[in-house]
Amino acid sequence: MNGAASLREAVVQRRPYWSERHVGRGAGPAGLQATARQFADLVGRLVTRGYFEKAFDKDCVDDPAVVDPAQLLERALGVPGLWPLVPKRLAEDLDVFCDVVEVLHDLVARPRARWMHSYAGCGWHHSDFSLEAGRVLYRWQVNILLEGSDLGLRLADEGEDVGRLVAATDPARSDLLRAMAQRDDTIGDRVRHAIVLYRARQATEHDKRSAVIVLSGVLEERRKLIKAELLSKDEDDLFMVANKFGIRHQSEQQKRDYSVEFLDWIFWWYLATIELTDRLGTR
Repeated sequence: MNGAASLREAVVQRRPYWSERHVGRGAGPAGLQATARQFADLVGRLVTRGYFEKAFDKDCVDDPAVVDPAQLLERALGVPGLWPLVPKRLAEDLDVFCDVVEVLHDLVARPRARWMHSYAGCGWHHSDFSLEAGRVLYRWQVNILLEGSDLGLRLADEGEDVGRLVAATDPARSDLLRAMAQRDDTIGDRVRHAIVLYRARQATEHDKRSAVIVLSGVLEERRKLIKAELLSKDEDDLFMVANKFGIRHQSEQQKRDYSVEFLDWIFWWYLATIELTDRLGTR
């Protein structure tokens, strides 16, 4: 379970179907409606296996449940009528769908023991719950589902925003984020804070700029190392973007006529450069 984030689903290459061979049209990524339906099915399977019994209680014929899941979700999200999950309802509002995905992450728990109560068809009773194991498995399965969608989201596996939906990236950048979020040195908290600001689902230009400022500050503190290991011209060029353009020092001389997409580029550049300076420092 600890290594679930690094596991990959077995993929069998199939032969193309008719429309793929003759028209070039294949199955594209799932939209919100299809994703909501798949998510409701996934949650239904987890409910059957007892993964929400710790939060929702067991509705036993001898001891009826005192927890109403619909009320529990309404108290958490302020939206009534979310349980049982109805795909059409989830697909009506992306924000509601995302809220449900996140709140169920906080409520899921893996049962490690069960016993059969056969009276009146009551069924399995589950116990000995593990929140961490349940959440790891939940994130793994939900992220597999989200990877096949067009939402561009995934549940964070690490960092301050673990269990929250964040903007999805390619595997290489995801690995970089994971490595930076798991660091335990003196700058780890600042780097994790920058990551949270940048990859939030609804990150604004201001959020991304703030994230770049944090990373720029880390690199500023490592100037001596960079200057010792790299050419002085490289060192100057490295900080030119942050100092000359309107990112760190907000002065009248700085250039501000650039689009927000450049903040994305600068964020990844600085994050990768921090990793580079880690390696140089180790060497």
